[in-house]
Amino acid sequence: MMRAPTQWAVACRRPDGSIITQRNELPSLSGKSRWRKVPFVRGVLVLAESLSLGFKALSWSAIQSGAEEEDELTKGQVFWTMALAVVVALALFILLPAFAANYLKTFVADSSIGFVILDGVLRLALIVLYIWAISRSKEIARVFQYHGAEHKTIYAYENGDPFTVDAIQAYSPRHPRCGTSFILIVGMVAFVVFLALAPLAFVWQVLARVVLLPVIAGLSYEVLKLGANQRWMSWANRPGIWLQRITTKEPSDDMVEVAVASLLAALSEEEAEAVAARGPIVAAALAAEREAPNDG
Repeated sequence: MMRAPTQWAVACRRPDGSIITQRNELPSLSGKSRWRKVPFVRGVLVLAESLSLGFKALSWSAIQSGAEEEDELTKGQVFWTMALAVVVALALFILLPAFAANYLKTFVADSSIGFVILDGVLRLALIVLYIWAISRSKEIARVFQYHGAEHKTIYAYENGDPFTVDAIQAYSPRHPRCGTSFILIVGMVAFVVFLALAPLAFVWQVLARVVLLPVIAGLSYEVLKLGANQRWMSWANRPGIWLQRITTKEPSDDMVEVAVASLLAALSEEEAEAVAARGPIVAAALAAEREAPNDG
């Protein structure tokens, strides 16, 4: 899946080997709204949008690849699936570390500062352990290869290279502007915010971890952008780059072809013409079928 400023696209390889793509307009709240330019607010919008589009892309690709025969998820199904995912994430990565830290602090450092430190360490450890555990699955490992193909293709686009497999494969699969980096930055920003709230009683500490999540997401997005665009802040993205050793893998050439098809579909006509002027484009991506947008 690729995202452009005002539209997003997804590509999938069918069982017969052909590639199909679909392009859709971004939701008005994040794609065309003036709020997407407002610092701190835009991070929350991007997070909500990423969850929604991710579920839609997975539903569509499952059908195209032949894994599912039924229709794509409805808006209601996407909403409730997202809601369930958010609840599970809150329970696993917010509440569990908090309650575990509150218990363990009596054995390590029975103080409010000790609680915050334990909570932060446990949360980051759970995130890394969870990602490592799911990476052991062959299906997820393949997803991480496609993740690497996306990053390589974006690198080639940003550096003005032609969209050939050889040119794209020369790049690293790890990219500073990645959701993996965002996850770890959220953990680091949360630690700083919660450290300031350390004197609060335990019940308020737990409540703050839930209520302040949008604030932390907004702050983290700004740190992510600074880390990617300003050299003096590049250190902020290094932990995410390290974690991408798990979440991105070297892709095969046919995976790169799908990534190119997705990016071409996401670009405007003018942007696509500029890419074509650079030189050859992988033939399989040019031959990809374009499906009509989903208006549902």
